[in-house]
Amino acid sequence: MSFLSSLTSAFKGGGGSRVPVARGFVSPWATAFEGSARRPFDYGASLREAFVENPVAQRAVRIVAEGVGSAPLAQSDPKLAALLIAPSAGQSLVETLALHLLLHGNAYCQIAKDASGRPIELYALRPERVSVVPGDDGWPSAYAYRLADRTLTIPLEDDGGWPNIIHLKSLHPGDDHYGAGCLSAARQAVAIHNAASEWNRALLANSARPSGALIHATDDSGGLSSDQFDRLKAELEQAFSGKPNAGRPMLLEGGLSWQSMAMSPADMDFATLKEAAARDIALAFGVPPMLLGLPGDNTYANYREANRALWRLTLLPLAAKILGGLTDGLSPWFNNTALAVDLDRIPALSEDRERLWSQVSEASFLTDAEKREMLGLPAEGSTT
Repeated sequence: MSFLSSLTSAFKGGGGSRVPVARGFVSPWATAFEGSARRPFDYGASLREAFVENPVAQRAVRIVAEGVGSAPLAQSDPKLAALLIAPSAGQSLVETLALHLLLHGNAYCQIAKDASGRPIELYALRPERVSVVPGDDGWPSAYAYRLADRTLTIPLEDDGGWPNIIHLKSLHPGDDHYGAGCLSAARQAVAIHNAASEWNRALLANSARPSGALIHATDDSGGLSSDQFDRLKAELEQAFSGKPNAGRPMLLEGGLSWQSMAMSPADMDFATLKEAAARDIALAFGVPPMLLGLPGDNTYANYREANRALWRLTLLPLAAKILGGLTDGLSPWFNNTALAVDLDRIPALSEDRERLWSQVSEASFLTDAEKREMLGLPAEGSTT
């Protein structure tokens, strides 16, 4: 090894190339763009069944995405804050990234630059249209954006070595390239909830009870002919089935008798099944079931604690992941600032912050600088 190579390796922290990585075998996005016959997870179909058609899943996703998007930001570089506040294709950037990261597990933010190479806009890409283009060692070298029959390859860095895309992903222990979203975990619960709703709707369409059975009793053992059976079936469907004909009296002839088939309330009650599925949906998206209007101990104290738990366990970690990823991706242009949520301006955490302020203020063994650091405040005299 030459002296120059040794010196370069020393400044890089010891030298050596990065370990190779590979695409995982259990990722729902692993074969998203390979055209395989069997895909383990259909994001478009699941998105339609959950977010578009299921009220519980849609409300849970909106609570998380809108909560993260509306979280107040701490004071930072005005130009950096302007990039985040600016809408991305008419939508809130942070809210859109939170939505993609929650549902898909991956969020891609393209950095649009001016002629001087400074970022002027951050644009959130649809994650189902983006795939990682690995290099020889498996690490991402570019990103392919596919829409119908068009493919746009976006390099990881531009000619000057500045980043083009910020890739945010949820933790996935079995995949090196893609994160795991909550939509795949909620898929079974969403299917159960939708099926229960369809079952209840079908019951209501038939007066909420099974129609029963027609019994043909004659002295001889002969049954109905094919023509008689088809005619009787058509008359029943036309005149006595469906919601408009509920309770209509039936006139029988020719040895026919009606045997009503009763259904127990336990068999007919799918409320318990729907509630269990709804709780699983809320669990998958990290929303306390109480905030979705599900039955339970819905007292004010419990609701307040559930709202606090939502912020502590779901919204703040997701916001920290997004803001931290944006800070790292934009650090070449904004090196001396960071993006973070201003905890003092969140009403749900006001009691916790008030308790912390009181404890820190009464700690006589701490200096003013230490107190400001514990409270997350800038140092005295700092302009940021």
